[in-house]
Amino acid sequence: MSVTAAKLLFRQPCEFVMGGAELESLPPTRYPEIAFAGRSNVGKSSLVNALTGRSTLAHASNTPGRTQQINFFLLAEKLMLVDLPGHGYAKAPKSDVRRWTQLVKDYLSGRPNLKRVLFLIDARHGIKEADLGIMKVLDTSAVNYQIIFTKSDKTKPDELAKMTEATLAAIKRHPAAHPQIIATSSFTNDGIDRVRAELAAFA
Repeated sequence: MSVTAAKLLFRQPCEFVMGGAELESLPPTRYPEIAFAGRSNVGKSSLVNALTGRSTLAHASNTPGRTQQINFFLLAEKLMLVDLPGHGYAKAPKSDVRRWTQLVKDYLSGRPNLKRVLFLIDARHGIKEADLGIMKVLDTSAVNYQIIFTKSDKTKPDELAKMTEATLAAIKRHPAAHPQIIATSSFTNDGIDRVRAELAAFA
C-alpha cells in the first residue's frame, strides 16, 4: 500500500477495545492483528499514538489495573493493534514478572490471526539479554517479527547506522526476523510513514 493510502487508513477511527490479563479473556480472532512488543519504557504506547495520530490513545488504557494486560485497539474495523506488556521489569515482584512474561509468550505462540510483531528496540542500546527470550519464542512459533528502532532522535546518525548494521547482522541468526529495520522517533515522526505502509498491507 502507498504511503498516502496508509496515512488515510491510520486517520480512521481507532478505539480501545479491551485489556486482557489471561489468554482466555482476549477478544475473538476476528481481525488481523499487529502486536507491539519490547522492553518496558521502550516506547510502545508512544509508537501506537504516533501511528494513529492520537496523543493519548494508548495512554488512555494505561490506568492502574491495566498496565500489565494485553491491550487491544481496533483501527477502522480492519486492523487490531495489540500493545503487549513490556518485559525486563526492574521493580516488579518476580511472581508478577513470571505471570506477565507467560501471558506474552502464550499470546505470541497461540494467536492464529497474528500477522506481524513489531519488536521495539531502543536505538541507543540495541538488543539486550531481556529481548532474546521473546525473540526465541517468536522464532520457535514462526511468527514474523520486525525490529523497529525507537527514540532514533536521541542518537547521532553515524551511531544509528552502526547500530543498524550490528542489529541486522544479529538477526540473521533468527529465522522469523524480518530482514529490514525501521528507525523511528515518536518525537520527530521519523519513520512513522514507513511503519504505517508496512502495517496497512495487512488490513
